[in-house]
Amino acid sequence: MGKEVAALRRKFRLLGDVLDERGRRVWAAAEADSLPHGGVSLVAKATGLSRSTIHAGLRELKAGKVKPLTAGRVRKAGGGRKPLTFHQPDLLQALEQLVEPLTRGDPESFLRWSAKSTRKLAAELKRQGYSIGERKVAALLHRLGYSLQANRKTLEGRQHPDRNAQFDYVNARTKSFLEQGLPVISVDTKKKELVGNFSNRGREWQPQGEPQKTLVHDFADEQLGKIVPYGIYDVGRNQGWVSVGIDHDTAEFAVDSILAWWKHMGAKAYPQASKIMIMADAGGSNASRSRLWKASLQRLANLTGLEIHVAHFPPGTSKWNKIEHRMFSFITHNWRATPLVSYQTIVHLISNTRTTAGLKIKAILTRKTYPTGIQVPASEMAKLSLRPDTFHGDWNYSLLPQ
Repeated sequence: MGKEVAALRRKFRLLGDVLDERGRRVWAAAEADSLPHGGVSLVAKATGLSRSTIHAGLRELKAGKVKPLTAGRVRKAGGGRKPLTFHQPDLLQALEQLVEPLTRGDPESFLRWSAKSTRKLAAELKRQGYSIGERKVAALLHRLGYSLQANRKTLEGRQHPDRNAQFDYVNARTKSFLEQGLPVISVDTKKKELVGNFSNRGREWQPQGEPQKTLVHDFADEQLGKIVPYGIYDVGRNQGWVSVGIDHDTAEFAVDSILAWWKHMGAKAYPQASKIMIMADAGGSNASRSRLWKASLQRLANLTGLEIHVAHFPPGTSKWNKIEHRMFSFITHNWRATPLVSYQTIVHLISNTRTTAGLKIKAILTRKTYPTGIQVPASEMAKLSLRPDTFHGDWNYSLLPQ
């Protein structure tokens, strides 16, 4: 089977520039018809053409409707069937509203999986007046970043008793800010990565028999070391920012990254904003108990004139952070199987990450050093304009500009 696929792929490459769209369809159908059972699947795998396209060609062959190939276009520019979202522009939003509020396991809907069947979703959309079938619902769910997933044993020990209440609280605050046109950002540090010609997970298209050669051992390069990517994801605008640091992941680095995002992107997108909401994990450089994090946020409030409203996810729930599913996962996918040989390579790979949902990311390299072990005494904390919320003030609080 492997040899047949390779032979078909070679033929298709040779004829690809000679045949037009109809010619490729008819040729693929003829090849599939000449093969034993499973020919359509083999041709589809070799050429990348859809099974429905090959079946259409088979119907043309059997009906004797194949006309001689002629020069010129097969269809006029812009011709062909328009996607459902062209005629129903709010279809994606309607589908996401059906799925997201009922997403399993996370009241805040940050985990992207569907608990409803495509049949039920299609039926509900039809009831709302949309024209759509089950298969198209499945395709749109994949486009939105959803997938069917089984249970996974990941919980260790008891959950915090206020876990779900905190999710509800963060969700309500997020909704309120977005409805007012105010910025809501999700922040986190992506996994540190070695810089150099090291193997990277995943597979990428390469000439057959010529894989990318990388070093056998992953020993950090003394000159290049590791990079620390700190990300900011704008929930309302589906845009991201990544500060690629080369030193330590500290609270000062985190806040400097947020400040860079505000100067380069946020202030332009929200010129009238008087406050901002930050969603962050409970630990790491932006930990809820970190004095340096709060002191650095006070500096951010003073520099920008913004009220900084912070909401932390409960301990042990960092995987629900929206930035993980809306931005970091796509960055990882974009640089799969690509050795991160230099700082510039990393910045380019992050900056060129795109999604069908319109995600855009800007990235910069920062060479500033961030020493560890900085202590903020209680006397300095007392000077902060720190206002704990009435619900879980240790997780939810504001810092007012001074």
